[in-house]
Amino acid sequence: MKTCVIFGGTGFIGSHLALYLINNQLADHVVLADIKPIRSDFTFDSSKVSYANIDVRTPISAWNLPASVDLIANFAAVHREPGHESHEYYETNLPGADNVCAWAEKVGCNSIIFTSSIAPYGPSEAEKTEESIPTPVSAYGGSKLAAEKIHMAWQKADQTRRLVIVRPGVVFGPGEGGNVTRLVKATLKRYFFYMGNRSTRKSGGYVKELVNTMWWALNEKVPATGGSFLYNFTMKPPSVEEYVNATCQVAGVSRFVPSIPYRLLLIGSYLVEAVTRPFGISTPISPVRIKKLVRSNNIQPYVLTKEKYPFKYTLETAFADWKNDRPNDWKA
Repeated sequence: MKTCVIFGGTGFIGSHLALYLINNQLADHVVLADIKPIRSDFTFDSSKVSYANIDVRTPISAWNLPASVDLIANFAAVHREPGHESHEYYETNLPGADNVCAWAEKVGCNSIIFTSSIAPYGPSEAEKTEESIPTPVSAYGGSKLAAEKIHMAWQKADQTRRLVIVRPGVVFGPGEGGNVTRLVKATLKRYFFYMGNRSTRKSGGYVKELVNTMWWALNEKVPATGGSFLYNFTMKPPSVEEYVNATCQVAGVSRFVPSIPYRLLLIGSYLVEAVTRPFGISTPISPVRIKKLVRSNNIQPYVLTKEKYPFKYTLETAFADWKNDRPNDWKA
């Protein structure tokens, strides 16, 4: 493959895909197309990776993008939840899908990888697979499901086109800076606690495994003559306690993790929000986040298992690899 353009390319997953393609000599040139610059915590060979300032919310017609492209990865999205008004998810994620697909048609690119989310399934203690009917309860989940349909329509308009749609759970690893990073740091620094969520299942997987599944899906499961492939990306969903235990095992430490009543914490989060919201103060303590912590996302990797994808990482080996890459993320 000569050229790949990654929309949303300077994000966590986009940066890792670029490294994967270049380090494994799967692409000669990767363009990171995004409204944010290349992250300082990733190092790229400037002769092989370039940056283009692109906003997918508007029609894509830029001098700084290649005229010929072999692969497009569309990771551009408003995704942080909470953090945005409901309309913002739709105003970015739907036009973004339309504009990326239109640009693919314009430059004659017949291969797209699109990252959706497990959010279209909605929260549930029951197991969900790719055969489950999506029932999104959030604007993020609804917008991602609609964006999937836009990409599917692009593929069906020309049966020679090739499409991979992946629905990731919580993706963690070097440079994540999100929920799992916070859990690791809080556990090691002794301020993590349970709130009736020891057994809550959180579907997720390692970012290096994710990009590996993308390449596997595109090259092993989508015919060269055209077609599509949709799958959930997660390991067998670990519980919150299993995340904590794996953190301690990999860090080589022992931690006592106390429990705090969920209702007490929820009431406290409402009080904090009531005080801070009028002043526009952002805080990680919000009722939405607290509720998410006790709700399972029990999404199963049914298709990956059925198609015998060769998983490379367990939760423990993924954490160990992450620690090896970014020791500072694991300082107690």
